[in-house]
Amino acid sequence: MKVLILCTGNSCRSQMAHGFLQSFDPNLTVCSAGTEASGKLNPKAVEVMKETGVDISHHTSDSVDMYLGEEWDYVITVCGGANENCPAFLGKVKHRLHIGFDDPSHAVGTPEFIESEYYRVRDEIKVGFWKLYAEDLNMN
Repeated sequence: MKVLILCTGNSCRSQMAHGFLQSFDPNLTVCSAGTEASGKLNPKAVEVMKETGVDISHHTSDSVDMYLGEEWDYVITVCGGANENCPAFLGKVKHRLHIGFDDPSHAVGTPEFIESEYYRVRDEIKVGFWKLYAEDLNMN
């Protein structure tokens, strides 16, 4: 089973989703990419994921162009920008889904509030992708 998770910058939400989904089942082939890949991971995303026991520090922020020629069982967008600007995968994708999450890197306020947004979004991603895995991807 091959899953591609798309976001705009491929530095935060898609990376967290990638990490969680891979941790649920190491036999899945999971990749993540961005329509405007930043080229680096969001350090706060790496930090809050590590607290759950999922290390994404080795991930890379890649352009979606790297994956256009491949066939995918699922292509999942996690932010509005990627959902609207996602390249046409039609014909090479069995299932295209959108599971949207707020971008914690755009949070404004006190450092405590901003940190709480990373935790909130991380936890929402974990729940959302566990539900997807349990209901659709776990073919065992």
